[in-house]
Amino acid sequence: MLQGYGLIYFGNDWYAENRTSSHHVAERLADAAPLLYVDSPGMRAPQASGRDLRRAWRKLRAALRAPVAVRPNLWHCTVPQLPFRRVPGVDWLNRAFGRWAVRRAMRVLGDVTPISWFAVPHPGFLAQQLGERLCVYYCIDDYAAHPGVDSELIAARDLELTRRADLVFVAPPALLEAKRAINPVTRFSPHGVDTALFGQARDPATPVPAAAQDLAHPVVGYFGSIHEWIDLELIEWLARERPQWSFLLVGHAAADVSRLRALDNVRLVGAQPYRELPRWAKAFDVAIIPYRHNRQVANANPLKVREYLATGKPVVSVSQPEIDKFARWVEIAPDREGFLHALDRALQNDSPAAADARVAAVAGQTWDNRVDEVLREVSSALARKQA
Repeated sequence: MLQGYGLIYFGNDWYAENRTSSHHVAERLADAAPLLYVDSPGMRAPQASGRDLRRAWRKLRAALRAPVAVRPNLWHCTVPQLPFRRVPGVDWLNRAFGRWAVRRAMRVLGDVTPISWFAVPHPGFLAQQLGERLCVYYCIDDYAAHPGVDSELIAARDLELTRRADLVFVAPPALLEAKRAINPVTRFSPHGVDTALFGQARDPATPVPAAAQDLAHPVVGYFGSIHEWIDLELIEWLARERPQWSFLLVGHAAADVSRLRALDNVRLVGAQPYRELPRWAKAFDVAIIPYRHNRQVANANPLKVREYLATGKPVVSVSQPEIDKFARWVEIAPDREGFLHALDRALQNDSPAAADARVAAVAGQTWDNRVDEVLREVSSALARKQA
């Protein structure tokens, strides 16, 4: 479908603990055309934490190396940027260095016609600067609403990239009309799910990790980042209300979880490899999505709801526009007490037939299908440019 083309793909940190749509889409696009995955600098200034310092050092070392082959047809490189963007001269330096470094790395793609693809907005100053035939902006989040980012700068970069792109895809439905008003060539592209991977949670041969084997049931489970957008107070309250239950939280904790650690029935196991998440999910009796109600959550398209449903496990969530579309298969909780009652109902009403229905609800929403839909739009856009 993209014969003769090569992709320069600007995405989230390739080595991040969480695998986002940025990773899922890139891996599948690499089946259609050679792809250079460019780690883009973070949207927030680095902190003086050991984790951030290690990440900054890793990126600096990676920037001095040639692109590395991750798998056939997919290479990875890093183009770090100075974080102090408001200091005079820094923005110019970042633009000049970024253009030079990406053009140098593009050589691994060979003799192809480039297509630039942005899954994040902050390197968008490179749009239409790389000799590309087509520029795609695959908007997967309300980036300016993320905690700790320079919201004014990120909003400006997002707006600029939306205007300059030849084709815009929007995953969060709440952002679709606003993007379409800026760029009429905007398409809705909801997230997908790796149904085969998460379906392993139903396989009798899939082992539960040792750290979850001794938990008292029922087990209320969560996997994903434990960040500012997670309602830790809600989880603590639930755990105190049901001390006989176990609460298993799987993911990197970027927020203060000391109050949760102090509870005997809460177990935090830290970040785990993406492909091992079905093993942890197998230990769940019910999965939860305990988001806070804020702008970032309201404008999100959570991967988690589809991944949970693909495991067949009952799901309880707060209300959120995209999650509400799955209300037939997900218990939607209006408040704290409602969340607890929804957990009770989910545990009482679970059955093999209900699990089958949850899996069927997302069976056609695979990443392969999503990327095929996107590629058809890209092919049409290329045809329009050539006409």
